[in-house]
Amino acid sequence: MAKFIIRQYEITTFKHLVEADSEAGAIKRLFDGESEGIEGGEYVETAEDLGLPADEYPELVAELSKLGIRCDVVIPSIAAIEKA
Repeated sequence: MAKFIIRQYEITTFKHLVEADSEAGAIKRLFDGESEGIEGGEYVETAEDLGLPADEYPELVAELSKLGIRCDVVIPSIAAIEKA
């Protein structure tokens, strides 16, 4: 049996400490990279809307379909796969 390395998209939270005059200002500073990462992030869920483009991997999509995995636009949550 072969071994594979799979990178999977996941949604996580990451806490930032931002100094600002308002919530909107804090968000703006976060988006501008003006924050400090702090402990306390957590896993939320697998990112099913992101993945390898299905039209670029027709053979893999066909195999996954036989296994009962739907791949309409993307192969759900898979960022990359390669043999180990």
